[in-house]
Amino acid sequence: MMERTLMALAAGAAIAAAAAVGVFSAFFALFAFIQPYVGTAGAAAIISGVSALAVAIAGFAAARKAEGDRKARAAPVAADASMVETIMGLVRDHPLLSASAAVAAGVYALRNPQLAAAVIRAFMDKPSQDRN
Repeated sequence: MMERTLMALAAGAAIAAAAAVGVFSAFFALFAFIQPYVGTAGAAAIISGVSALAVAIAGFAAARKAEGDRKARAAPVAADASMVETIMGLVRDHPLLSASAAVAAGVYALRNPQLAAAVIRAFMDKPSQDRN
């Protein structure tokens, strides 16, 4: 279980590194393309401007998404929503937080298998008919 988590983290780091290399390569290709027309200093200035524009667009997109999430969270929760629906809504709204919590719960379950067995047993047992 821990090996899978570490492999997933390594794969994520490799994907991030590949994306960084791709962006660097694209900007270098743009630099090589425009350098004969505007000179080295001009090409460097244009690359700086384009990268600043890319960062600004990404920032505005992230801010817009965050604003949308805030509006979605402000919506009232239905009174008859089940626990599963509430948890699924939380997972949809906060995927990174819920993934971190799942990894932490998995590590804790590996360290304390009796507690994990008790939790699984609690979910698997059928409820008694005495409830009203």
